[in-house]
Amino acid sequence: MEFLRPVTLAEALALKAGRPDAVPIAGGTDVMVELNFDHRRPDALLDLTRVPELAEWSTSDGTVRLGAGVPYSRVITELGESIPALAMASRTVGSPQIRNRGTVGGNLGAASPAGDTHPVLLALDARIEAASVRGTRLLRAEDFYVGVKRHALAPDELITAVHLPAHAGPQQFAKVGTRNAMVIAVCSFALALRDGKVGAAIGSAAPTPRRARAAEEFLAAELPWTSSEPLPDSLKRRFGDLVGEAASPIDDVRGSAAYRKHALGVLARRTLTWAWEEHRTGERACA
Repeated sequence: MEFLRPVTLAEALALKAGRPDAVPIAGGTDVMVELNFDHRRPDALLDLTRVPELAEWSTSDGTVRLGAGVPYSRVITELGESIPALAMASRTVGSPQIRNRGTVGGNLGAASPAGDTHPVLLALDARIEAASVRGTRLLRAEDFYVGVKRHALAPDELITAVHLPAHAGPQQFAKVGTRNAMVIAVCSFALALRDGKVGAAIGSAAPTPRRARAAEEFLAAELPWTSSEPLPDSLKRRFGDLVGEAASPIDDVRGSAAYRKHALGVLARRTLTWAWEEHRTGERACA
């Protein structure tokens, strides 16, 4: 196995163009597990940890450009105010050691249905920046996931950044696991309320992470946006039902399909309660 170690983005893109079969490593928290269990044996690995351009983030015109190599620990400490749901999701990833190594870009590259950050990217309508020697393009998050652990990148492309709205209104993330930490999600849910629009997305309950479109449309139409009153239980229950209906889960060792649908409804109702509390009071509720 060949180990490629570029030190600039230009060098990384050139290596990927010449070796499209090379598997990129950001934090290595997914790839190394596959190698250790002999689930994957690529001819080449492309180590991106020494490329400084990937480890930077910036804000411009209300948009955060998050470099693909920024670890979860920095998302938590540096972006908790501007992208709170992403920080919430990052806190649920693995152990402190994993959060210091793992990255949103690596999570995207793995494209697992259970990836913790995916529902947040969908709910916030993020754009994925993909680059190659041919140029750079932006893909909507919902167009990025094309199948189980499959994404829309061309063979010569690398994920270089994720573009997300900064301070995009109340937002929440929650997940269910078989224990409190270091666990793959049984199911997960992200919610964002912004300017009369709703973003709602599920994880670990379908072949790919996906938006709950019917739930979004219902909630955007029914929320009393100009009111400061608590929401009626009937509205929250209907929203939860629609979120559950958006799922296409399976039975596996972590949970049954029926349980996943039920749990998503509960997560939807809870996160809506917390997000609406922030909307009406201006104070972020417990996540």
